[in-house]
Amino acid sequence: MTERRPALTPAAEALAALAGLLAPGRAAVVDEVLFAYDDPDAYVRTHAERLEDRGIDAPIENLAWIALVDALTAQGLLAEVDWKEGSDEISRRLRGLESRPTVDPWSHAGADGTDAAPLDMDTAAFLNDAGRLHLKVGVALAVLDIESDCYPLVCFPAERASELTPLAARAGFYAAVLGSDQL
Repeated sequence: MTERRPALTPAAEALAALAGLLAPGRAAVVDEVLFAYDDPDAYVRTHAERLEDRGIDAPIENLAWIALVDALTAQGLLAEVDWKEGSDEISRRLRGLESRPTVDPWSHAGADGTDAAPLDMDTAAFLNDAGRLHLKVGVALAVLDIESDCYPLVCFPAERASELTPLAARAGFYAAVLGSDQL
């Protein structure tokens, strides 16, 4: 599906850069995001079944952002967790990401347990703690806000964490690295 495109708008350029940041070397993610941006009607027709699960049956303002989330999910690079998901399930889903750290971030919690998240912690607090532990092992854990009751979570190299929020803002969306001072 990679083809020569005309010059990109700043928003499309930012979306493409985000796709490259979160899915390095996977041109299919960039292609899908730009397809949704360039031709939303055709994108909705092409991905009608998948979009039906999100209640989308016509182009919407954030379609390219949803396309990014769905393309990353299809590549095993994003996990969506419910706003009230338990810590065990969140940990399991994060460990299933292809972009997960090679070192278990939870093994870097303090030996005395003071750095570990309590099991009864609410989802947002647990994710923030998980983000802090991921950063300790060199991986950024981030959320891509789709204005829903879920957390679309991605992992990518921590040395590039400062790029995420500005790129998302340039594209017209919000994303943040968990466990950092961005929240």
